[in-house]
Amino acid sequence: MTDVTELDRDSARAAEVAREFDLANPPDGFVENPFPVYAALLAHAPVLRQPDGSVLLSRYADLDRVYRDTKRFSSDKHEAFAPKFGRGSPLYEHHTTSLVFSDPPLHTRVRKIMTSALTPRAIQRMEPGLIETVEHLLDAMAEKERAGGTVDLIEDFASTIPIQIIGNLLDVPMEERGPLRDWSLAILGALEPVLSAEELARGNRAVEEFKIYLEDLVARRRAAPGDPETDVLTRLIRGEGADAQLSETELLQNCIFILNAGHETTTNLIGNGLAALHDFPEARAQLLENPDLIQPAVEEILRFYSPNQLGNRETTEEVEFGGMTIPAGTNLHLCIGAANRDPAQFPEPERFDIARKPNKHLAFAGGPHVCVGLTLARLEGRIAIGRLLARFPRYEILAGRELGGRMRFRGYARLPAQLMP
Repeated sequence: MTDVTELDRDSARAAEVAREFDLANPPDGFVENPFPVYAALLAHAPVLRQPDGSVLLSRYADLDRVYRDTKRFSSDKHEAFAPKFGRGSPLYEHHTTSLVFSDPPLHTRVRKIMTSALTPRAIQRMEPGLIETVEHLLDAMAEKERAGGTVDLIEDFASTIPIQIIGNLLDVPMEERGPLRDWSLAILGALEPVLSAEELARGNRAVEEFKIYLEDLVARRRAAPGDPETDVLTRLIRGEGADAQLSETELLQNCIFILNAGHETTTNLIGNGLAALHDFPEARAQLLENPDLIQPAVEEILRFYSPNQLGNRETTEEVEFGGMTIPAGTNLHLCIGAANRDPAQFPEPERFDIARKPNKHLAFAGGPHVCVGLTLARLEGRIAIGRLLARFPRYEILAGRELGGRMRFRGYARLPAQLMP
């Protein structure tokens, strides 16, 4: 296959690569650097039928249209995930029951509970604890470096923050949080376009182990309820904010979803941001000179290196995109990473501009399914990145950085660094 890392979007080769692009069989270099292919897709094949009959959409306007229209574009995955996971499998039960892959009425009930718990006032109450967590981790990394160890900005920092914040939301005992990251990586990794038998087995096993743990946690919480003002698990059990209580399966699977969704994407936001500010020193200098730019900087990180690169919907009736008629029941791949670099929406989309305005990206999707935790994720990103930069303005990322190796989620598995205050 052709290596596409240096693809020129305007070349004849770019047009050929775009029109032949297959998510299930991507060209060499795509996972590491998909952005040249995204540019080629936007220029030459923004509406692209895949060999399996699904359709890949890359333009910002097309994704925005899909997100806003829940009547014609369904999030329900019962049919789409049946051949992928097998009906009745743990992964099938999880991914067809969780908030992100459901339509009303389940989506409405779960979302009401979440939004009633994640009010601006509730998130404001979390800020002091978040700052304390970040400062503790910064102290621990500095001590590790003084002792001669090598700091990893993912393992020692980025991945720990959301686990603690979401763990606090569900009031998961601190000593029981150890397995959460591995379970999350295995379950979300099963959403990749192509899975090995080992990855499928690992994902199913993670769902089963997660459910066993949560059954015990829920039983303990039923026996000793928490404060529903601060404990989302108690709210979920009681159905507070919704019109009806969740079934046991809905409750357990959406607890898994909350822990997973809040973990993976926020880890990627923080890790991607620290990598970007290292790789674009002029942006780091600009932020150090004007720390008030941290808010637009986080938005630009979300646009430029979107933590979630791909989404999906299914058509419920015949629709048309770019002159292509698409029948009902078609799986649509929504290329968020491409849409967030669409030159029709973002001037100079390949430029990392931490002062970019406007910056109405789609990193959190949109419409009724817009990420329910977006305000919390933004807060975590601002505090984590801003405070690390303030403490260690000259931090350097060392050789050995390692991407997570996924198409759907973009982030780092390892990010070794030297802090240097």
